[in-house]
Amino acid sequence: MEKDYQRVWDECLSFIKDNLAGKENEKAFNTWFEPIVPVNLEGSKLTIQVPSQFFYEWLEQNFAELLKNAIRLTLGPNACLQYSIVMDTSISNYPITTSIPSTGKQNIINRPTSVPGQSQSGNEFPNPFVIPGIQKVRIPSNLSSSYTLHNYVEGECNRLARAAGYAVAENPGKTAFNPLMLHGGVGLGKTHLANAIGLKTKEIHPEKTVLYVTSEQFMQQYMDAGRNNTTSDFVHFYEMIDVLIVDDIQFWANKAVRTQEAFFHIFNTLHQAGKQIIITSDKSPSELQGLETRLTSRLKWGLAAELLPPDVETRMNILRQKLANDGVEMPNEVIEYIAYNINTNVREMEGALVSLMAQSSLNHKEITIDLARQMVDKFVKSTNREVTIDYIQKVVCDYFNIPIDSIQSRTRKREIVQARQLTMYFAKKMTKSSLAIIGYQCGNKDHATVLHACKTVANLAETDKQFRYWIDELEKKFKE
Repeated sequence: MEKDYQRVWDECLSFIKDNLAGKENEKAFNTWFEPIVPVNLEGSKLTIQVPSQFFYEWLEQNFAELLKNAIRLTLGPNACLQYSIVMDTSISNYPITTSIPSTGKQNIINRPTSVPGQSQSGNEFPNPFVIPGIQKVRIPSNLSSSYTLHNYVEGECNRLARAAGYAVAENPGKTAFNPLMLHGGVGLGKTHLANAIGLKTKEIHPEKTVLYVTSEQFMQQYMDAGRNNTTSDFVHFYEMIDVLIVDDIQFWANKAVRTQEAFFHIFNTLHQAGKQIIITSDKSPSELQGLETRLTSRLKWGLAAELLPPDVETRMNILRQKLANDGVEMPNEVIEYIAYNINTNVREMEGALVSLMAQSSLNHKEITIDLARQMVDKFVKSTNREVTIDYIQKVVCDYFNIPIDSIQSRTRKREIVQARQLTMYFAKKMTKSSLAIIGYQCGNKDHATVLHACKTVANLAETDKQFRYWIDELEKKFKE
């Protein structure tokens, strides 16, 4: 049948989806499997098309076993999978498709050495501003020595970005992550990670020239060069850089058209010469408005890695890391209080921690929960504080003196079931989370279980005085 390959792939997707249950894995399925297109079936060999070399490498590194099981279950024990990789040649408008068998190992695809508009002599792109006999000058990196990979705490929120950054530092300009674009909201660690990648690159490759510059600094330098008739020197300078880091590129939106044009040409020269480009922004390339279309197109060539708000465990680890760096000890309950109550961004959380340490030191006060509450309230007003499911679980478990992991467990002990039901009840009442999300975070339960728990708590509140007392006491704690 003509559509056999589509039917086979649909069966594979069904198996994959069944084995990727849960919120995070659902996101992984949408990100890494939905874009795949089946293109051919020959006997027991299925060919699928993926959008990029990086996409292929990520599948092979993280889902090779799952794909192998899916294809063999569908086509038999001798089945094999072949990749068709669409590659943007950067200059040509025509995609290049290369087929690679799935081996469980990374296969490297080289870009063609000849594309429209390029010299047919090879893939060397001579720099017209390099004059023979002039040596490369030593350029200060402009990096902050305090922003290292060592003190950049890893979590689910940043694992992909951190791993890609380390790969770039080990082999700048030679991975599929070029450009590497780090994007995310304010205070989530984009500048820290970009600096850390630069420092790690210099550590591994001391001969490389690494430069960190903000988008505003780059724009001001370009304007100064125009006024001084030194634009050629400006361009030549940036074309000598081996690893260029440009921070907060969103500031060019709807302005700085000529700056964008200059960066576009510098970007092309560096990329064609196999040099590394790292960009940070508060939005992904597809969401950036007001930038030149051809520039946003370039930003999509490599990897756009999103930095998400850290979960409560990562927030606590960040605070512990900062305290360790400063040589300060603090009660664990205070660390937990700050982490649970400030969940907007890392910068705000660290600001509260610094204020707390200053208040304790200058006024000779012991660091306690009460003092922490005073400091936190200056950063997050209690009336506007966002209550999260994590925070609700913490308050409920502390109140009943049970481990927080117990809510996630399958145990049917009465005290655990009641705590789980109360958590679901308050989560539905105090958060905007869906029933499915509440259930997932409370032991991977379905939405029907959450509804049943909420009804049970409401009924017990009317018939059981002890249960009503618990609800009242917990509500007071949420308002503290």
